[in-house]
Amino acid sequence: MHEKTIRALQARRAQIRTRWEALLRIEKVTTPLANPDTLVFALNQSLDEIFTGLRQPAAPLELAAPTNADWPCPWRAYYRAGEQALLESLILLQARTPALDPATRDQSFARLKQVIGHLTQREVSAWRGLGPPSVRRAGDQARRVRPRASVSA
Repeated sequence: MHEKTIRALQARRAQIRTRWEALLRIEKVTTPLANPDTLVFALNQSLDEIFTGLRQPAAPLELAAPTNADWPCPWRAYYRAGEQALLESLILLQARTPALDPATRDQSFARLKQVIGHLTQREVSAWRGLGPPSVRRAGDQARRVRPRASVSA
């Protein structure tokens, strides 16, 4: 992703954070730790990690493992809300740039999704490690058979 686009997103950080929190508050609470009042503490750190990740070279990332949707994990809804808030901001920025090359537009979109997907995968995997044995075994098995994918940005 171009540095100019990252800086433009960072300039909208307060709006992104506000929108992320609003979206988080309409998500279904699946566990006490998924309560928005509990999760909002992590928004600033997550935004820092996302902006740092956008500046790193795109690297091949593993595809997300199938997750046990029946087992509550607060990070799925948390990052789903964050992804929506960030993508909305990116789309608004791109809409103000009529001469934007479609390939650049698509690469920025894919890179943002890749960075957020990586953070989501990391947190869900860590959370799975805290779960009951059946959930941990399912996560271990999915990690062993997962193919690798690459998204270039």
